[in-house]
Order: sequence, then C-alpha cells, then structure tokens
Amino acid sequence: MIVLDLNAKASMSHLLLKPTFHHFSFIEGEVTTFNKFHIDGRLFKDFFDEAPERQYSDWKEVQEYFLSVIRGKRTPLNFKIILSLARKNFPAFLSSCNLSFRPEEIQGLYLNLRYEENQLKCVTGTSMNLFTMDKSLEEEWDQHVRQLVAKLSLIA
Repeated sequence: MIVLDLNAKASMSHLLLKPTFHHFSFIEGEVTTFNKFHIDGRLFKDFFDEAPERQYSDWKEVQEYFLSVIRGKRTPLNFKIILSLARKNFPAFLSSCNLSFRPEEIQGLYLNLRYEENQLKCVTGTSMNLFTMDKSLEEEWDQHVRQLVAKLSLIA
C-alpha cells in the first residue's frame, strides 16, 4: 500500500472526462456537495435481460453520473471513489509482472481516491482470496500505479 498526493485538477480530468480508468471496475463511491450521494458499484443481476458475468459496474458506466454530481461552480466538499482493476485484466497484469498468482486468487487491485480539503490522495491496495505472506503482488501493483500516475503527470 502506498499513498500518493495527486494534482486534483489533472487527475479529475482523467477520472471524469477521459477513458483513462475505463479498464477499472467501480466498487463504490460517495460525493458530498449539497447532499451526500452514495453509489454501490455492485450489479443487480435481476435488472438485466442477460446478466453480465462481472460483479461490479465498469467505471465507464458510472463516470458520467459522477461528473454530473461533481460538475458545477463549487467543488465538492469531499468525495471518495474506490476502483479496482477489472477482473478480466488480472491475467494480463500478472503476466506483465511475471507473477505466479492465478487470477482467481485475487479479490482486487484497488485505487482508493479521496478528495477533501482541496487535496486528492490515492491509496493503493490489494486483497487476496487466500492467505499468503508473499508481498510480490502488492509491490508490483504499487509500482504499476506509481508508473501510471507519473506517465499521466498526475503527481502533485
């Protein structure tokens, strides 16, 4: 787990206006403006004619909603958004890092984005479906996120 201070304006552009995070699943989010808006990213399979295999919405499916809540003359008092690399992208990530974990052993590779007091922070996290003392997945995820935010010039 690492904590990164992000440039709020540049990061929000990527988060809300660009497809930068479309390969992530949306786990949950909360925005406080004149009201507190909370969204659970879990999909309700009964809603669909043909239920998707995935458990969570893709970020691109809720991105516009968050933009509509956040957009305006005043910045939100705070928000938090929890994303995870989409499960379908686990095999490619594991392969690119030469890790021996199987995709089904991973519960999530997380980005926890928190904005308050005009500061945006990103906290990385990993969760496994099994107990392991091996920290290689966490270390690779942290490195991947560091490289992503550096490549996008999002560091404050």
